[in-house]
Amino acid sequence: MRFGISNFLKAGMAALVLSAGSVTFSTSANADSCWNHNGSVMRLVARGNQRWFYYEEPKQVLRRAGVRRGTLLFNGRKNGNFYSGTARRYSKYCPGDPLEYYVEGPVRRDQLKVTVEGRREVQSQCRGTGRRAWDRLVFTYMYKC
Repeated sequence: MRFGISNFLKAGMAALVLSAGSVTFSTSANADSCWNHNGSVMRLVARGNQRWFYYEEPKQVLRRAGVRRGTLLFNGRKNGNFYSGTARRYSKYCPGDPLEYYVEGPVRRDQLKVTVEGRREVQSQCRGTGRRAWDRLVFTYMYKC
C-alpha cells in the first residue's frame, strides 16, 4: 500500500509534534529526519513505537521501477534498540507491486544507524523462482528534513 508522506504529515503530524516534547532531539532518530539508504534519501516518520521509511529522493534506477517521493520502503515497530517489520523490494518489471518480506535488526547505540535484515523470495520478472536471498537494509542518519 502506498501512503504519500504529505498525506501522512497532514493527518498525523500535529499529534506527533504534540507528543514529541519528551523526545531528545540531539542524537535520537526522530520524526522528520532524513537518512541515506543505498544512495537514496529516505524520510523516517516516527509515531510512538511505529516507524516508516519513505523515499524522499529515490536514486534514478528506482524511478524506473515506479518509486517516487513518498513511496514506502519499510514499516514496522521500534522496541528498545531494535526494529522489526515489513520491507519492500521494487522492480521495473512489476511497478506498483513490490515484493514484501519480513526484516528485523538493531539500531546502533547512538541512534544514527538502523540495520534490518531478512530473507526474501528471488523473483524473475515478477515470478517466484523458488530460491531465497538474504537482504540487508542499512539506513544512516543524514540530517533533519
